[in-house]
Amino acid sequence: MKKSHSGFFISFLTALSMLAVFSSIVCADPAKRIFIVHSYEQNHICGQPQHDGAMNALEKTGWVVGKNIGLSVYYMDTKRKNNTPELIAQQAELVLKEIEHFRPDVILTLDDNAFKTVALPLSGKPVNIVFSGMNGQPEDYNRSRHFMESRAMPGGNITGVYEKLHIREAIQVFSTMCHIKKTLILDDLSPTGKAVAKQVELELKPDQNEEPLPCVVEKQTLRSWEEFQQIVDVINSTPEIGAFYLGTLLLKDAAGRTYTANEVIDYTIKNARKPAIGPNYSFIKLGLLGGASVDFFAMGQQAGLKVAKVLSGAAPGILPIEDAHKVALVFNLARSKTLGIEIPTDILMAADEVFRK
Repeated sequence: MKKSHSGFFISFLTALSMLAVFSSIVCADPAKRIFIVHSYEQNHICGQPQHDGAMNALEKTGWVVGKNIGLSVYYMDTKRKNNTPELIAQQAELVLKEIEHFRPDVILTLDDNAFKTVALPLSGKPVNIVFSGMNGQPEDYNRSRHFMESRAMPGGNITGVYEKLHIREAIQVFSTMCHIKKTLILDDLSPTGKAVAKQVELELKPDQNEEPLPCVVEKQTLRSWEEFQQIVDVINSTPEIGAFYLGTLLLKDAAGRTYTANEVIDYTIKNARKPAIGPNYSFIKLGLLGGASVDFFAMGQQAGLKVAKVLSGAAPGILPIEDAHKVALVFNLARSKTLGIEIPTDILMAADEVFRK
């Protein structure tokens, strides 16, 4: 009896663990099925807004969960928990099994890890895929495994929305607002950090059609949590550094503990005395000063509209891979007050949203 109870208890715990990463809503006879794969854990500040935006777009186009679509969601948790190549690969294997069982009409992947380990292996297979929040260059992924002919006409079973960070616009806003002489861009060695570094290189590449940036820009790649703490001190004590771009989203300390975006932002708010440029809308809501950043909800909507078109019969191959369209001008007044920075009225009036705490 003890063994039986123990086995039941272990099975129960396993079931609870699975519920933490996988959920499914299927109506009695769904016309279509969607499978959403998050690179993140549940309620992540980057993943959840994209998810909500996609669902918003689906509902607006007549696709309603529990009515005419079935939905399954899997959280790979590759930022906080399953953040080694081996663990990410294990998660991908689990996801692919769930997909085979669920038989979705469309798979929506959020962020690069989900795209790289789930979407790419399904390239050319009889399943439709839309991605959102891709930081890496589509052309680089295409060299790894062919999935598109071009961004304008992918031609295969995959399309989506590339997360262009609009770094040039973000720096221009800060430089104009705060009269900054130098901006320091921080990234890390995670897949997302490397993708941010590549985007910085491409977006800030000199272009004869664009005006030069109004400040000096330097870049630094961080390799540990301790190095991040040190660079914050350097920024605080270096007068010519007026702001820094927070592209550092995944670090580990000497003991192996993982620090993700939330911890990085919390530490920045508590310790940095210079404004940090947030790469997306959610970071400002959590307490960074603000500026021009990607609107993750709008990016999710953009991807959701592609999903809706595929559900209605369009082939992914004829839907162009697009940059995230919306750049939100967002500010956090509580942070500006803490830093002693007065945001000009005309800039505030032009903002898409202003947070006060």
